[in-house]
Amino acid sequence: MTVRVARVATEVLAPWVLVLGLPLLVAWSATRSVAEGLLWGAIVGVTGSVVPMAVIVRGARQGKWDGHHVTNREGRLVPMLVCVASLGIGIAALVFGGAPKAMVALALAMFLSLLACLTVTFVLPVNGGRGWKVSFHAAVAAGAVAILAITYGPWVLLAAPLVALVAWSRVVLGDHTKAQVTVGTVMGALVGGAAFWLLTGM
Repeated sequence: MTVRVARVATEVLAPWVLVLGLPLLVAWSATRSVAEGLLWGAIVGVTGSVVPMAVIVRGARQGKWDGHHVTNREGRLVPMLVCVASLGIGIAALVFGGAPKAMVALALAMFLSLLACLTVTFVLPVNGGRGWKVSFHAAVAAGAVAILAITYGPWVLLAAPLVALVAWSRVVLGDHTKAQVTVGTVMGALVGGAAFWLLTGM
């Protein structure tokens, strides 16, 4: 039963799911228009979630990495680089398309969070080795709550237990250690949240 709950939490609150929903909520706050909200939200959602996930699923089916969550650290490089490139295109589309400041700030905050995770995963030496498997599930969940709290108010922090649920699920399933989900949570909240707050205030 515990493992089943963990699997449901991991899938329902997966990064690609949150990155589809978050832009729509931020876009609604920024535009108060269904049409504009869908447009700007779709640009971030497609370039930050749909395109990378399509590459991940295809690679998993071809045996390039171990499943759609890419739990093996070595397999994460290509999906992360694809996400960096795709989201970069999305940021350009937002800027040249005249998107609201909040949407550009959101995409840049996501981009910076991704670069931070990429750096820790493949560049920084950790424990005598090279790189560390930061939990993207925890990072995205924490970043999403932080960004929505900045957008809609501190009452959104009541959703913080969902971040804990995500982190717990990753540990229960054996995909991450407690330290890895903790670092992911902190990185998501600090890098993503702080970047969004600073960029929307500029």
